[in-house]
Amino acid sequence: MKIFYYIVLVILIFLAVSSGISKIMLMEQDVEFFGQYGFTSSILIVFGAVHIIGGILLALPKTRIVGAVVVGISFLISAVVLILAGNIPVAVVTFLALLLLVFVAKKPPNVNTTNTK
Repeated sequence: MKIFYYIVLVILIFLAVSSGISKIMLMEQDVEFFGQYGFTSSILIVFGAVHIIGGILLALPKTRIVGAVVVGISFLISAVVLILAGNIPVAVVTFLALLLLVFVAKKPPNVNTTNTK
């Protein structure tokens, strides 16, 4: 279970950071897609920065819960825009990522398996 936890954590960090980078770089597909729903270039850059900051916070054990909340909110916003666009399959995947964020926000599996008294 411990290995699964860390694999999911790494995937979520990668998703948050890579998504943030594409928004900060104002990738054409992001600008066009989010622009249809009122996201200006400035807002998209801030949105991308939030993704990256959340991913970094998610990577650190002491800030993991805060990072999960930040990434969760940014993913939720993305999911709403995807639903508005009618892209239900990608929205479902985004909601799955939200569920996985809840999983990793909990305390990681016990590393110490020996019982010392």
